[in-house]
Amino acid sequence: MSNTPHELADEFPDKIEAMSQLKQSDAHFSKLADEYHALNRAVHRAETNVEPIEELAEVELRKKRGALKDEIWSILAKA
Repeated sequence: MSNTPHELADEFPDKIEAMSQLKQSDAHFSKLADEYHALNRAVHRAETNVEPIEELAEVELRKKRGALKDEIWSILAKA
C-alpha cells in the first residue's frame, strides 16, 4: 500500500491547465475537485496513521476517492 498522496495534478499532469480553468468556470467540477481533495487528505492521514481509522472505513474512503477521480476524469476527457 502506498502512502503517497494522490493529488489531482499528479494523477492528471497533462490536464493541469484544464483543471484550473474548470475550477473557475464549472461549479460542479470545482465541487468535485474540493471533495476529492478532502477525501484524499483523509485517506492519506489514515494510511500514515496520523488519524488511524478501521480498515473497512479506510477502504470505503479509497472507493469514494476512486469514484470521484473517475467522475473528474470523465469531465476532463470531454474538456
